Amino acid sequence: MSSYVTELTMTHLVGHTPVCRIAEPFAPHSQGFWAKLEGANPGGLKDRAALHIVEQARTRGELAPGARIVESTSGTFGLGLALAGITYGHPVTVVTDPGMESIIQTLLVSYGVRVEIVNQPHSCGGWQQARLDRVARLLADDPSAYCPDQYNNPDNVAAYASLADELLAQLGRVDVLVCSVGTGGHSAGVAGRLRLLCPAPRVVGVDSVGSTIFGQPDRPRLMRGLGSSIHPRNVAHDAFDEVHWVAPGEAVWASRTLAQTHYATGGWSVGAVTVVASWYARTRPPGTRIAAIFPDGPARYYTTVFDDAYCSQHDLLDRPPADEPDEIKNPGEAEVTRWTRMVMR
Repeated sequence: MSSYVTELTMTHLVGHTPVCRIAEPFAPHSQGFWAKLEGANPGGLKDRAALHIVEQARTRGELAPGARIVESTSGTFGLGLALAGITYGHPVTVVTDPGMESIIQTLLVSYGVRVEIVNQPHSCGGWQQARLDRVARLLADDPSAYCPDQYNNPDNVAAYASLADELLAQLGRVDVLVCSVGTGGHSAGVAGRLRLLCPAPRVVGVDSVGSTIFGQPDRPRLMRGLGSSIHPRNVAHDAFDEVHWVAPGEAVWASRTLAQTHYATGGWSVGAVTVVASWYARTRPPGTRIAAIFPDGPARYYTTVFDDAYCSQHDLLDRPPADEPDEIKNPGEAEVTRWTRMVMR
């Protein structure tokens, strides 16, 4: 009985997350969108990937019993690895940077994770490359350790087929999928599975201003969880029909407005995805079924998105998005600084 209860407690809490209808004031009541609330997982969206990657690595013999897991993370994947480490009996080390919220650092340490923080960004790849360089050194020091490599591991993509299946079971069909893009795992996994099971959903990627993923120049970014200073191989560029870049003030406005009007809210990625999904809801014909993935909830953002002092310091308050995005035809046309759309096909 005790082993059965442990199994239920650890792995069966992940997945089967609810959906929530989001409408006014973002879109007319009859033209809202459906938010997939991945914050209902114990640690967020990336619990799915962390458990799946570790399971597959153990099955293939790449991760030996009791061996250490070492990975770079800005937060959510680290929480997933903490869950996977406890479930399967692996110590976990995560490498992060000073931008990780203190509540996430505290949680990770509470879960038995060793947290290493890099102090300087890399001259070319920013904080992400600096973290990856530290991971490489830790792996060299411990040849038995395993790195999940969330940026490039195809198991990260495969982990999200179940999320697509859940969306179809809950909504019947998906006409438009809106998702943030960071490592590229969930956008590629959900889009790929949806396109196997329902007619040609339009896939819309949401990136951060200052991110290099879709060809913009690398700039310092406040937003975490979406965007990148490197080019993850898991980003399925061919899967996207269009991409939108969103600025941090616009994401803050959307996250705070969600909190005030729907209670269902989250941080940077949730706000950015809401900006784009609500525009689709306003501009597409009534009856268009729009699904947006909300990667996490609001708790970790009490010192950033939901903190007046932080937002005032970074001039993020009272900056709602425009009614329509700017538009560019290719990433070299202009450096984007606010909500901007680029159609791929």
